[in-house]
Amino acid sequence: MVKINILTALLSLASYFGFSSAWTNPIRNPGGADPFVTYSGDGYYYLMTTTWTDVEIARSTTIEGLKTATPKVIYSSTETDRCCNVWAPEVHYFDHNWYVYFTVGNADDLDGQRLHVLKGGSTPWDDYTYAAQLTTEWAIDASTLRFNDWGNYLMFSCFHGVSYQSICIQALGDDYISLTGDITVISQPTQSWETNGYPVNEGPIALYWGGTTYIVYSASYCWNAGYCLGQLTWDGSTDPTSASAWTKRDGCVFSSANGNYGTGHNSFFSSADGTQTWIAYHATTSSDGACDDTRYTMIQLMGTHSNGSPNYGSPVSWDHVYSEPSS
Repeated sequence: MVKINILTALLSLASYFGFSSAWTNPIRNPGGADPFVTYSGDGYYYLMTTTWTDVEIARSTTIEGLKTATPKVIYSSTETDRCCNVWAPEVHYFDHNWYVYFTVGNADDLDGQRLHVLKGGSTPWDDYTYAAQLTTEWAIDASTLRFNDWGNYLMFSCFHGVSYQSICIQALGDDYISLTGDITVISQPTQSWETNGYPVNEGPIALYWGGTTYIVYSASYCWNAGYCLGQLTWDGSTDPTSASAWTKRDGCVFSSANGNYGTGHNSFFSSADGTQTWIAYHATTSSDGACDDTRYTMIQLMGTHSNGSPNYGSPVSWDHVYSEPSS
């Protein structure tokens, strides 16, 4: 009760001084798995999470507002091969249009999971049309990776020629709704901290920080509290489809803390003025981890280590009070 009273007092004080959108985590609970958050030039923050049945997007001008923002359904289908088990949608901007990359399969089992794409308009809130199936083999958790000299890629989790779920990459076509060239594997779950419960690498997401390109991904099995975030660092010059171009940091860069377990499948977004980087991720209150809809969305501010590298910090407690991102 003391903690609740202190939290209420802090929020009231923030409101009194004009910070009416001070907020605490979680942002979406339940139903907050695999969160993707972005800020668009139209003045809105957008949130997408796994719904299992369709693709939805919510928006608000504040982080606090995302908690109650009504999601809009932008995709659903009765086609048997892409009707069900809809996972991990992300919305990305290319050449004046927004595209949603997502995982979907059939109702029978999870063997039919494939990557698909929707094409939208000039804002993430515009209508979308189904554009294409991107992969013919099992693949989940699509996200984009961009280079000035090497072009655009789609990275995802797959079993392409390997025994365990790994991080794969393939060139994104100029139309942004097709893939070209070969699939290559750039990271496999070979270290002990990537094999808790079962060896897994999944949920890759790009982080561009201080002139360096990183891939942050989820390691280990989600039904395990050891599910955490790992980090790959590009060498800055080698073909990014080569595994040797990436260095894996030893150990988790972000893991369970403060009652938040199985912290993973994250995304990054910038504040409106571009001066802050925020991380969104999911977690569960179960010390056994979770892969289901009990996972919730958390958002918190990133920091910088003394050597200039990203500092992910630790998952904050639910009574940690944030002000809205800088504008």
